[in-house]
Amino acid sequence: MNREMRRLQAKEDERAKKKRAERAQPKKKERIGIRQYFREVRQELKKVAWPSREELTTYTVVVFAVTTVITLFVFGLDWAFSKGVLYVLENLT
Repeated sequence: MNREMRRLQAKEDERAKKKRAERAQPKKKERIGIRQYFREVRQELKKVAWPSREELTTYTVVVFAVTTVITLFVFGLDWAFSKGVLYVLENLT
């Protein structure tokens, strides 16, 4: 192993030791007050890109339509399989 590789290995070993030491000691986070918490919540909510009324209406209609279609599809499969199973069981006896 040449000198450069030894130096790199030594640095890597030091980093690994440091990481192990950091993991061994859990860091305690300081608690913040309720006022500070709500202040930060309000600041974060100001950053949110809220949908417009038209977008919200469109999304709601799409969700209801997709839910209805999937519900009808599952109902159709359930009905068809139940009729099929009953038909097979009746004809076996």
